[in-house]
Amino acid sequence: MSKVRNIARLVLLAAAAFTLAASTVQAARIKELASIKGVRTNQLIGYGLVVGLNGTGDKSGTEFTLQGLVNMMEHMGVHVSKDDVKVKNVAAVMVTADIPPFARIGSQVDVVISSVGDAKSLVGGTLLLTPLRGVDRNVYALAQGPLSVGGYSVGGAAGGGAVKNHPTVGRIVGGASIEREIPMQLQGRNELTLALNDADFTTAIRMKDAINNGIGMPVAYAADSGTVIIDIPQDYRNKVVSMVAMVENLDIMPDAVAKVIVNEKTGTVVVGEKVRISTVAVAHGNLSIQITESAQVSQPASFSPNPPADAQTEQLNLEEGAVVAPGGQTVVTADSQVVVAEENKQLMVVPAGATIGDLVRALNAIGVTPRDLITIFQMIKAAGALQGELVIL
Repeated sequence: MSKVRNIARLVLLAAAAFTLAASTVQAARIKELASIKGVRTNQLIGYGLVVGLNGTGDKSGTEFTLQGLVNMMEHMGVHVSKDDVKVKNVAAVMVTADIPPFARIGSQVDVVISSVGDAKSLVGGTLLLTPLRGVDRNVYALAQGPLSVGGYSVGGAAGGGAVKNHPTVGRIVGGASIEREIPMQLQGRNELTLALNDADFTTAIRMKDAINNGIGMPVAYAADSGTVIIDIPQDYRNKVVSMVAMVENLDIMPDAVAKVIVNEKTGTVVVGEKVRISTVAVAHGNLSIQITESAQVSQPASFSPNPPADAQTEQLNLEEGAVVAPGGQTVVTADSQVVVAEENKQLMVVPAGATIGDLVRALNAIGVTPRDLITIFQMIKAAGALQGELVIL
């Protein structure tokens, strides 16, 4: 009897575990659904020079490369004339980087280097010291170092060549050093604002409830569909980081509007899980007309008589003493074939409340392609039977 009870208990535990797993399989952490207002990356940009190229740099007509090189030499105390400078081993580039939140002086970030002139390749080049500025024109980082380019470009004297990947864009891992910090303070704040990545009222309410249950007191409220505000309790004023770490790992079930996304350029169709349709009958067939033209050549047999010529041509041949060889005349005729084919498609009835799986099975039954799906969804939406938003990219 005890064995039977143990087995029953194990079955119940397994069923409970399965139910819990099924209920949380689509849950997501708040970390993936929202971000803290003000805690974000900032973009930096700078203009620099890449040197050491093996003749693959900018051409002499690239005026801004010449001017940049001359200015750099003048800054280093070397006076040169623009007419004496050759830039085939130098390339003008734009340097971009993202400075993460809470980055401190001395932290290293990656930089991306992109050619802005007519350089053929940046392989083997070294970026000279380049200041990186923010939108406020202040310098926040300095970049320098050898480039890593995942490609190459080679060519021959006759114009032939080969290119692999993209040789005019490179990267320096940890190539920029932070020189100025962006002020951001969490400790001592009275509230935090969570900005949802995809605004939705249902998701905002679920997020608010999860935060209140996690902290154990009603400290969060939804200001709108894209904002959840947390009033930081007094006990957490000096340990805001711990509270944020706890909040961002809470699981909630996000909600979204039922959508059908269509990209006509690529023929891609993505249907959301919550898309439903009313009762509708669908039939889709294509009429194709194919015209094939070919040339038929009629070649005369050997020593066949010439075709009769007019009197003027015969008189001209006799006067000039021309020798007309015997033979026929080659004739080219056009042969056109027209084929008309119409697909025989059945009328398929899709019942009301059909799920996305039912809809896909019904459409597959009449043999539609992704291109056909685009037209079918547009017609179902026009008929008022599509319970969702149709987005055409």
